[in-house]
Amino acid sequence: MVLRKVLLILGLLSAGTATAESWETQLSRAVELPSHRWLEDLRLAPGTELNAFTTDGCSGGMSSLWSFMAERYPDFDEALGGHPPWEACCVTHDRAYHDAGADPTAEASFDARLEADGVLQSCVEATSSPQDEILRTEYDLSEEQVRLAYSAIAVAMYQAVRLGGGPCTGLPWRWGYGYPQCWQKPGE
Repeated sequence: MVLRKVLLILGLLSAGTATAESWETQLSRAVELPSHRWLEDLRLAPGTELNAFTTDGCSGGMSSLWSFMAERYPDFDEALGGHPPWEACCVTHDRAYHDAGADPTAEASFDARLEADGVLQSCVEATSSPQDEILRTEYDLSEEQVRLAYSAIAVAMYQAVRLGGGPCTGLPWRWGYGYPQCWQKPGE
């Protein structure tokens, strides 16, 4: 019975003719829109102010762990540098997450977040750095293998931000983190 309901839901999601969205995006939209509505209400409430931009580089401890490894292991620092080579992609992504897009409406907010996450993935995939040659030489990797590694990292980062970056989660890296928590009233 449960399997039948799941298949029915998936069938309904994939049957939509008004949009060319994948069923994953349609499901994500359906699950996430209530949070975007809470964020919309907060953003439109009188007295709500956007905090100053901050960034931690790549969230989830990636930048801090990378720096820790580089400080303690000279070979790591020589081969990979003191920061992830795609850290600029993360900072650009943080800028998008900070203000949650120009249009505060829930639908536009969802679309802006989806776009920001796609841009992050594309940026990380396209990353190249001076350390790439060291990686190829030190670990006997081909250019294709290095590109595949960046691609795998990009997919993992995309999935992580899609899963853990929604609005109104209370997490410091949430969509709209430049605004107060969704359950706080402006000025609190």
